[in-house]
Amino acid sequence: MSNTAGLAIPCKAAVSWEAGKPLVIQQVEVAPPQAMEVRVKIKYTSLCHTDLYFWEAKGQTPIFPRIFGHEAAGIVESVGKGVSDLQVGDHVLPVFTGECGDCAHCRSEESNMCDLLRINTDRGVMLSDGKSRFSINGNPINHFLGTSTFSEYTVVHSGCLAKVDPLAPLDKICILSCGISTGLGATLNVAKPKKGSSVAIFGLGAVGLAAAEGARIAGASRVIGIDLNRNRFEEAKKFGVTEFVNPKEHDIPVQQVIAEMTNGGVDRSVECTGNINAMVSAFECVHDGWGVAVLVGVPNKDAVFMTKPINLLNERTLRGTFFGNYKPRTDLPSVVNMYMNKKLELDKFITHRLSFSEINKAFEYMVKGEGLRCIISMED
Repeated sequence: MSNTAGLAIPCKAAVSWEAGKPLVIQQVEVAPPQAMEVRVKIKYTSLCHTDLYFWEAKGQTPIFPRIFGHEAAGIVESVGKGVSDLQVGDHVLPVFTGECGDCAHCRSEESNMCDLLRINTDRGVMLSDGKSRFSINGNPINHFLGTSTFSEYTVVHSGCLAKVDPLAPLDKICILSCGISTGLGATLNVAKPKKGSSVAIFGLGAVGLAAAEGARIAGASRVIGIDLNRNRFEEAKKFGVTEFVNPKEHDIPVQQVIAEMTNGGVDRSVECTGNINAMVSAFECVHDGWGVAVLVGVPNKDAVFMTKPINLLNERTLRGTFFGNYKPRTDLPSVVNMYMNKKLELDKFITHRLSFSEINKAFEYMVKGEGLRCIISMED
């Protein structure tokens, strides 16, 4: 047991008090983990667009004060009652979705959408007792996605922690706990391109480039990147993208452009923008008979997907995915091993590094669209 087990830990956290306003680094108290919970010392965290989205609170339920953060890596400090698969000192990735191991989804080989621990953006408390583990002067601070990694210590349900190889560098693998795994898995687990095949990637942000990385690993011969920002095209070559299309530079729908480039359509497509028009284009640009389109981006909840039924009858397949179809506890260790075995390249996703005291700069980078992933060291 650690010498802090069972005690509240005072530490620094970046607290968001108001939508769109700079985070405030201040001392919080982190309570001990309760049943099926684990307290983790966060070593490195990153900023994902989801953090930005809920920080801006545009069209979202504004839950403040709150501690954001969900892409991170850390070390187990103490465990609560009933936790048997993790112990003090284990290296872990906290994940915004979980794997209870008991529900129908967890028992299914085809699903990773755990009934108990599925993502809940509106919950600011822990499941076991409906209370927060964070407080300032006795006043509770809300959690975010069950992870809240913008804190030196955090408390997470044990089902939302993936135990990983202790030799893996935490400042690299922290980015696997959300966006990179989502894009990578969308290609490798869902689209499943064959060696020598053609793949279209819609959106060349971090998730789209991770999808392209998956196509590279799978041995695709043509990886066509589609994006409205031409400045992204050069960097995308590092991730295996071989050709580029900017829809604004054509007078015909982009799906028609791609069909003409590929003699009828690509073998696979992965959509990573959440734009409904891009989703339709991604589906309609795959080849009849065998083409598979995978939707990754999250659209507006009222958006409607419209296409002609004949596109499906002509044997095109439309798939959706959540977190790249990875079960967090079962599958993430193998993704880390892909990096350790030099099959998956992570360094090229990391474009900035900051100390914890500079965390607001990470938000500035993302608002401006600069870089892919910014690693924040909690100890600098």
